Amino acid sequence: MADLEGNAAAKRFQPDTPPAQFIHKIRGASNLDWGMQNRLGRIFNPSTGRTVMLAFDHGYFQGPTSGLERIDLDIAPLESCVDALMCTRGAARTSIPPATQAGLVLRASGGPSVLKELSDEYVALSMSDAVRMNADAVAVQVFIGGENESRSVHNLTTLVDAGLEVGIPVLGVTAVGRDLTRDTRYLGLATRIIAELGAQIVKTYYCEEDFDHVVAACPVPVIMAGGKKLPELDALTMASRAIGAGAAGVDMGRNIFQSAHPAAMIQAVRAVVHDDVSPKDAYDEYRSCVDVGSRIQ
Repeated sequence: MADLEGNAAAKRFQPDTPPAQFIHKIRGASNLDWGMQNRLGRIFNPSTGRTVMLAFDHGYFQGPTSGLERIDLDIAPLESCVDALMCTRGAARTSIPPATQAGLVLRASGGPSVLKELSDEYVALSMSDAVRMNADAVAVQVFIGGENESRSVHNLTTLVDAGLEVGIPVLGVTAVGRDLTRDTRYLGLATRIIAELGAQIVKTYYCEEDFDHVVAACPVPVIMAGGKKLPELDALTMASRAIGAGAAGVDMGRNIFQSAHPAAMIQAVRAVVHDDVSPKDAYDEYRSCVDVGSRIQ
């Protein structure tokens, strides 16, 4: 056998050297299984522990939203610019290149359209299909305080149990209805409940007052939802404040794909999230990318 002849006499067991400790920057993930940590590492940038996620799952209840009429033309070209994509399995299978290197977060809850009571959701994706698609996480809406609160919580815990069996994290989304206030008290309540029930990531909206308290009280990464379309500088300012308060990234949709220049906007958001660039400097970078693109055309 090759191992018995011709080898160097000394072998480097290094008995005086303690085992290597592999440390990451993902909050609350140290006790998770290897596979789940690996998947989280495809969503969050290993060097910063943060993520720029592009959400375009709006069609599951809104239909062809402005900016998402042609996902294959409007979104697919942006996949290389973000850390992770958040979409439905239908959109991924039909309109996103399978060779993408971005993390994949699949929408796993659904049911009613925008014409109905939105909190009336059920689990809409089996974990076996998430495995089949090589998803890095699944996302579920949780309507704390909503009409169907208990059902949405059950959707969450069902997916958490299924995810633990196969090593797929769950992203719990705090769904704020028309009658609920996006303040520190509510968002702190919702994010903490979602984390306590087992979600490995929480997505929530930003609030001006004490958002750092919301983040600090949540034992897993908090990602800021982009919400409604804002002027580019305002969206960058909101993202910067969220990161400054401890958020582990942003999950933006309309503020990207409804921007006049989506690719330039993503680069500006990345500068804020990963490089701690000021909103003004990031906006100047956005304008510079737009000007360069215009000259090239």
